Amino acid sequence: VSFYKNCGFHYSHTVPDFFVLNYDHPIMENGKRLKDMVYFKKLLTVSYLVCREKRNVTLVSALIYLWEESVKASHHFLTKKDIKKLIPVVRNAIEMIENLIILYHTDKPVGFIGIERCKIEMLFIAPEYFGCGFGKNLVDIAIKDYKCSMVDVNEQNPKARSFYKHLGFIEFERSEMDEMGNPFPIIKMKLPE
Repeated sequence: VSFYKNCGFHYSHTVPDFFVLNYDHPIMENGKRLKDMVYFKKLLTVSYLVCREKRNVTLVSALIYLWEESVKASHHFLTKKDIKKLIPVVRNAIEMIENLIILYHTDKPVGFIGIERCKIEMLFIAPEYFGCGFGKNLVDIAIKDYKCSMVDVNEQNPKARSFYKHLGFIEFERSEMDEMGNPFPIIKMKLPE
């Protein structure tokens, strides 16, 4: 079970007594009798690097909507006013970031990562896909294909800090304010050398 979870599979459903009802003898594994069949599933995604020229109004608007929904579900320290104030900044970042990789599931963007000079500048997943391994998928691309080794995380977002720690990042610096001078402390993280 842990192997498949680490590969991005998630619990789907259980068929009770499957091995009891469908076999004429006990099925044993590691000294235990198998009883129920447990199914796991993995959502298939495709990622695309989108160059600046291809970042049209429709795409940028879809990504801003995704960002806003993700932030509402994960950045509980931000008010509605804070989020609205950040939209123009996010729009500019999406339009101008050096490398923008978008993750699609069933032809719909479900996450994106922005990379600039070996640093993850943004990573957002649609809330209905939290826990599906999509964030890890994008970070793996950033590390392997773009040699990313740094990321900044809001101190008030413990799930993000924990996520990056789980992927091997370590905290090395803290600032009281974010880059815009807002009172949202930032934790700088990096991969060990």
